[in-house]
Amino acid sequence: MSDLPRKAVTRTAKLAALPLGFAGRATWGLGKRIVGESAEIVGRELQQRTAEQLFKVLGELKGGAMKFGQALSVFESALPEEVAGPYRAALTKLQEAAPPMPTRTVHAVLAERLGEDWHELFLEFEDKPSAAASIGQVHRGVWHDGREVAVKVQYPGAGEALLSDLNQLSRFARLLGPLIPGMDLKPLIAELKDRVSEELDYGLEAQAQQAHAEEFADDPDVVVPCVVHQCDEVLITEWMEGVPLSEVIADGTREQRDRAGQLLARFLFSGPARTGLLHADPHPGNFRLLPGDPDGVADWRLGVLDFGTVDRLPGGLPTPIGTSLRMTLDGEAEAVYELLCTEGFVKESIELDPDAVLDYLLPIIEPAQVHEFTFTRGWMRSQAARIADPRSPAYQLGKQLNLPPAYLLIHRVTLSTIGVLCQLGATVRLREELQEWLPGFVPEEDLEEEPAAEA
Repeated sequence: MSDLPRKAVTRTAKLAALPLGFAGRATWGLGKRIVGESAEIVGRELQQRTAEQLFKVLGELKGGAMKFGQALSVFESALPEEVAGPYRAALTKLQEAAPPMPTRTVHAVLAERLGEDWHELFLEFEDKPSAAASIGQVHRGVWHDGREVAVKVQYPGAGEALLSDLNQLSRFARLLGPLIPGMDLKPLIAELKDRVSEELDYGLEAQAQQAHAEEFADDPDVVVPCVVHQCDEVLITEWMEGVPLSEVIADGTREQRDRAGQLLARFLFSGPARTGLLHADPHPGNFRLLPGDPDGVADWRLGVLDFGTVDRLPGGLPTPIGTSLRMTLDGEAEAVYELLCTEGFVKESIELDPDAVLDYLLPIIEPAQVHEFTFTRGWMRSQAARIADPRSPAYQLGKQLNLPPAYLLIHRVTLSTIGVLCQLGATVRLREELQEWLPGFVPEEDLEEEPAAEA
C-alpha cells in the first residue's frame, strides 16, 4: 500500500478544493475591504494565503500536482511584482523539497528491486532523503566500490497519481490561468500528460543521463553525473555536490548569477547538437553551481541533474528555428512569414500581415539582438503583459499563430530557461551561444567561408 495520497477520491477532493479556496479568499478579502482595511494590505494577505494553500496541496500530493507546480515555478518572473513576492517563497520550496516517503516504504522498494540483501550493495545509506521531486526522492549513500552516490527511489503508485492529478488539473486550467499572465495552461498540462510514461521509465532516464555524462565528461563548463546502477523504480548515479541554483537566485553574487546564466544557455543550445537530446525540465532544482576546474580559466561550472524528461532531436534543434530567428533579426518580414507558414506556425486558413508578425517577434528576440543582454523580471513582465493584454495587437496576433506539435516541448523548454535567466537576473552573451550551436542561425555561405578565412 502506497504512502502517497493516491486514492482518486482523496486526491480529487484536495485538488477540487483549490478553486473553491480561491473563491473563498476573494470573499474574505472583500469583507476586509468593507470594514475599512487598505486594498494593498488585503491584497498582500490574499496572495500570501493563496500561495500557501496552492503549493502546500501541490507539494503534499507530489505526482502530477507537484510536477505542474514545478513547471509553473520558472514562470513566476512574469507575475507583477506585487503579486510575485508571496508566490516566490512557496515556489522555491516546491523546487527543492516535498514531504518524504516513510523509511519503511523506501526500504520495501529497495528490497523488492535490488534484493533482500540490498544493504550489502552500500557501504553507507542515509534513510533521510536529501531531495524529493514529483515522482521520486533521492537518498545519499556510498556504493560498495567507495563512490558517493545518489539513490533515486520512485514513489509507489506514482504513475497512477501523476495521471489522476493532471486530469483533474486540466479541468481547473481556466481558474488557475491568472497565475501566469499570457500563458495557456491547458497545453502545458496536456504536454506533461504525454510525457508521463517516459518520465516513469528510469531505464530511459539512465540512457539519457549516461549519454550526457559521456559527452560532457571532459567539458570545462558542464558536469553530468555518471549512472552507477539502474533497475525498475530505482536509479543510482554518482553524487554531485554544489550550490543549488535556487540558492544562487536567492543569494548569489553577480559573478555567480552571470556565470550560471551563461552556462545554462550554453547547455540548452549545445545539448541537442552534441547528444541529440534536449533536457526538458529546466527548473532551478535540477542545476548546481560547482567550483571550476583547478586547471581551467572559469571559476564555476554548471552541474546538471534529472534527465527523466528529454526531447529526442537526432539532428539537433530544428534548423528552421535558427533560420527564422536570423531572418527576423535581419528584418526580412516576407521570408520569415513564408517560413512560418511552411512549418505550420500559420494555418493555411489564416492570412496575416508579415510586417505585423515581425513586430510581434522582435521584442521576444531582443536578447539575441545585442552582444550581451541582462535578463530581468521587469523585462519578462513586460513581455507577458504585451502578449496577455486583449487590447494589444500582439495579443490578437498571438491568438492566431499556431504551435506545431514538434515544437511544443522546445518552446516550453526555451520559455522555462528564459524564466530561470530572469530569476537569476543574469547578463548573458546569448547571441554567442546561438552562433555556436543553433543550426541555421549562421548562413551556410558564412560557414563555408570560415576555413578559408582561418587559412
